[in-house]
Amino acid sequence: MAVAARKFNLRIATPDNVKYDEDAQMIIMRCITGDMGILADHEATSAILDYGVLRIINNDEERRMAVFGGIAQVGDNKVTILANDAQWPEDIDMAFVEAERDRMERRSRESQDDLAIQRDQVIMRRTLVQMEVSTFPLVSRTNRETDEEKK
Repeated sequence: MAVAARKFNLRIATPDNVKYDEDAQMIIMRCITGDMGILADHEATSAILDYGVLRIINNDEERRMAVFGGIAQVGDNKVTILANDAQWPEDIDMAFVEAERDRMERRSRESQDDLAIQRDQVIMRRTLVQMEVSTFPLVSRTNRETDEEKK
């Protein structure tokens, strides 16, 4: 018999709207210092978010979201993420993303000034995160649940 995992409140907001406001068992977020995992009763901390995939695990199911910078505040069994931008897989227009990636690849072959190269690298990172998130199923079962089914 599986023991119910402890949960914490997770709220993800962007300047436009609230993307998520529910409980979660665990999250893994991309910070500028590397990936950070959060479980219930995590010590209080703050983190600066990088462009990357945010993994949300709840009820042994996993969802992924593309997050593009921001801050995370952890404490009192609550995680608040204020993201510059965030997208669920279903919000990503893959035709636009692929066209943007192709455009950045063409531009990178041309001679540019340093500022233009840096801007294009940020756009390329964004498109790669969007492509990674969009290829993941909207909801998937975690490995633990799959392993238990095999027994």
